[in-house]
Amino acid sequence: MAQNEYAVRLEHVTKTFGTVVANKDVSLGVRRGEILALLGENGSGKTTLMNMIAGIYFPDEGEIYVGDEAVTIRSPRDALDLGIGMIHQHFKLVDVFSATENIALSMGGKDKFDLKRVHDKARAICEKYEFNLDLNQKVYEMSVSQKQTLEIVKVLYRGADILILDEATSALDTESEKLVQDALNNLLKGRTSVVIAHRLSTIHNADKIIVVDHGRIAEQGTHAELMARNGIYAKLIEMQSFD
Repeated sequence: MAQNEYAVRLEHVTKTFGTVVANKDVSLGVRRGEILALLGENGSGKTTLMNMIAGIYFPDEGEIYVGDEAVTIRSPRDALDLGIGMIHQHFKLVDVFSATENIALSMGGKDKFDLKRVHDKARAICEKYEFNLDLNQKVYEMSVSQKQTLEIVKVLYRGADILILDEATSALDTESEKLVQDALNNLLKGRTSVVIAHRLSTIHNADKIIVVDHGRIAEQGTHAELMARNGIYAKLIEMQSFD
């Protein structure tokens, strides 16, 4: 496939923290409209890779491409300006504010002070993706699944069309996970996305799976291909633990 059919690519990316090599010479790409699942045990380097795309870390070596253009992403705002949004495992919400106020707080410019505009646009997003979210509700009154949904709406509100989900359902109980996963399944159809997976249920709809081990890509392919290989992925599936 031609390079310009990729939404995002990493080319020979290395990231170190002191003497610790988190990622070493990693190249990967996410095609437009593709759902990519990124798996690996705790400390494998999978989240570090995505944090570089999201502007949280900056690579020591290598290049990041959005489309066919090499880009510099030094902050989450830079990433959002390129249409990349990351939904984190840990919530970044103000408990005493409503859902609308939290969305407004994440914005710059006039939207930050126009709560009616924020509410109306956020309501349209919720209706489009069938999210069950009361935009007037205070965060401290919300369930965990509602808070996770709010984090998703925040990123969509800011115009992200490439989504990175960092173990987005790992903090949820089984019932809440199903609610959020149903919403995510609807959201991700046809949308370029990377799912950093914690539970097996989060990769059912993945078009491609990449297994990261000790900072490198160990395996990649479809579920069937990787199971047939009977390598790291098959062992992770047997354990059903992606942490």
